[in-house]
Amino acid sequence: MDYFPIFLKLKDQACLVVGAGEIAARKIELLARAGANITVIAKEISPSVSSLQESHNLTLLQKPFAAADIGHFRLVVSATDNEETNRLVALTADEHNIPVNVVDNPELCSFIFPAIIDRSPIIAAVSSGGAAPVLSRLLRAKIESVIPPAYGRLAGLADRFRDKVKQHIKQPAQRRIFWENVLQGSIAELVFSGKEQQAEQQLEQTLLEQKQGTHLGEVYLVGAGPGAPDLLTFRALRLMQQADVVVYDRLVSPEILDLARRDAEKIYVGKQRQHHALPQESINTLLADLAKAGKRVVRLKGGDPFIFGRGGEEIETLMQQGINFQVVPGITAASGCATYAGIPLTHRDHAQSCTFVTGHLKDNSINLNWTQLAAPNQTIVIYMGLVGLEKICQSLIAHGSPKDLPIALVQQGTTTNQRVITGTLETLPNKIAGQDIKPPTLIIIGTVVTLHDKLSWFQTRPSD
Repeated sequence: MDYFPIFLKLKDQACLVVGAGEIAARKIELLARAGANITVIAKEISPSVSSLQESHNLTLLQKPFAAADIGHFRLVVSATDNEETNRLVALTADEHNIPVNVVDNPELCSFIFPAIIDRSPIIAAVSSGGAAPVLSRLLRAKIESVIPPAYGRLAGLADRFRDKVKQHIKQPAQRRIFWENVLQGSIAELVFSGKEQQAEQQLEQTLLEQKQGTHLGEVYLVGAGPGAPDLLTFRALRLMQQADVVVYDRLVSPEILDLARRDAEKIYVGKQRQHHALPQESINTLLADLAKAGKRVVRLKGGDPFIFGRGGEEIETLMQQGINFQVVPGITAASGCATYAGIPLTHRDHAQSCTFVTGHLKDNSINLNWTQLAAPNQTIVIYMGLVGLEKICQSLIAHGSPKDLPIALVQQGTTTNQRVITGTLETLPNKIAGQDIKPPTLIIIGTVVTLHDKLSWFQTRPSD
């Protein structure tokens, strides 16, 4: 981060604005909304600033700025078109350790004004660090479109009940769950529709019905998709941001893990060849134990939980122990990686069916129905097949597949590190030998691979 985001309390604090033009007027409006006591110094006072004097109780000093003017202020803004004055303001403020903003000159700023979404007391801010202010404003507009103005009233309701809820629900974890249910459910909808009195009554009733003691938690099996964070579903993101614990796999990217709630406990249970952080049975038990302790648990899996994700085994354990759960599908690696590689899994001229298999080696062998996989006019997608690639190609050729049948290996598909290596059953094993192939990888076999060069649209590094 080039700038650390922080919110300053400026109510009744002395703030200085140097300059009194149209831009200065906009900064004065912002500071006034925060309750600041504002002094304006400028050689000329524009009508825009003059008109704000009475409404914002401004102190207007019509004079050139001097270094001696700056000493007692909490925050300083320079909004002049005079570069020499702006530099003097910035230098003097820095000497006095006073935060300073020089409009449209990030080099002279110790703080910058973000694009603000004001739903007081809820405040959100977006900044590009001065690199692209227009982009920040566009993002602000997007955020404003999904945050109703009534969120401020909802925050006010929560503030009025905060002490009462704290007295009634002693456990912090259960209190957090209570508030999340309130702020996302029917009570929030009453506030949004202007029925605040009914919302208060319902909140009182909900609080009375809240039972003390330990409550059984629940588990969410969430598909994290093939790697790109923006391929998560809305539901996956919502559950990740309310979970107390995130139990995650090796194939979950750091960018996706960062979307979980900041204070959530994160437990790694990833599996690699010949090395498992936890055996599957222990993972099943861990999920159940966490839920029994009253936790809301996200079991975060790369791709989709029910496609080579062993999600079925995990929910069997949860069902046996009477634990509530949800399953949130994710974009499986086959769909995501093939799409981003420009390889359709089915195509009228190439493949009328698609088969997903795992190429995981067990006892140094791969036990698959090779006769079925060698049939023409289909696409074969192989998960976890990198280590056994040579055996896979040899077995397909031995069961009737042509040696020149196209094959692609997709490395870290859908991410900025995506790499696509194409060849044939005969050539690909030698082609990747000695190369630094980084998992996760996916193998696609079939004549649809020939479409890669024509249809490839997501290019981050050269394909081979």
